[in-house]
Amino acid sequence: MTATIRELLASGRRSYSFEFFPPKTDEGEATLWRTIRELEPLKPTFVSVTYGAGGSTRDRTIRIVQRIAAETNITAVAHLTCVGASRDEVRAVIRDIAAAGIRNVLALRGDPPGGPDAEWVPHPDGLQHADELVRLLHEEGDFCVGVAAFPEGHPEAPDLATDVKHLANKVAAGADFAVTQFFFDAADYFRLVEMAGDVGCTVPIIPGIMPVTNVSQIERFAKLSGAAFPADLAERLHAVEDDPEAVRAIGVEVATDLCRELLDGGAPGLHFYTLNRSTATREIYERLGLPA
Repeated sequence: MTATIRELLASGRRSYSFEFFPPKTDEGEATLWRTIRELEPLKPTFVSVTYGAGGSTRDRTIRIVQRIAAETNITAVAHLTCVGASRDEVRAVIRDIAAAGIRNVLALRGDPPGGPDAEWVPHPDGLQHADELVRLLHEEGDFCVGVAAFPEGHPEAPDLATDVKHLANKVAAGADFAVTQFFFDAADYFRLVEMAGDVGCTVPIIPGIMPVTNVSQIERFAKLSGAAFPADLAERLHAVEDDPEAVRAIGVEVATDLCRELLDGGAPGLHFYTLNRSTATREIYERLGLPA
């Protein structure tokens, strides 16, 4: 039977995991599978596959997770959101996930269909928050459920303390672990963990890492997610932005330093946002001397 992330994390070993997104073309899917094969020797604890805005990649997400489970030795996690769907439609998706043999799910509210800057308007017969999705998953089957956490607070939250309470609500609903949005300052992560612990939220919180390999792309992602992009890093990157190799070298260096600080501080592992590429992640692994 497929292992649950809960069981894998309970082993006491640090978790090293990767996130992929469902490609829209055959060429993109070939790139994804090449990346999976390149990362498989690193023996990740798990990999996760995202779920497009409004559930637009639902079928591809399930198919890719199924294929990972069937053709590799990697534990796969399917993302699930409740954007633009009624409660019955979400239940139907959960049943599809269960029928596909998927036991591990990352439950997310998801961004508004109009993008992260748009106002969140729930489906009239749908779910309002991720904690409701966590409960619905447990009502429908024996799932191991992960949720999102935000070291700098969710962009819609009035402050970090309020956002940490939302995280605690998701854990109270039955979440087994959390994965954070990417960030650039380890102090933000450790503050989140401390604040979560203060409100009784003690599940493993895995820090999310996004190595900078493209200046404009990472700045756009940071703006959308609400992550603070350090001015000194921006200056270094813009100085070499016409040299992709130099940009990646800086990105790998900065991400490696962040990872080392997180691990030295007791983080339970690392979750890499790969953007369906493997080079930067493999370089960081090598620099950190992580087990493969």
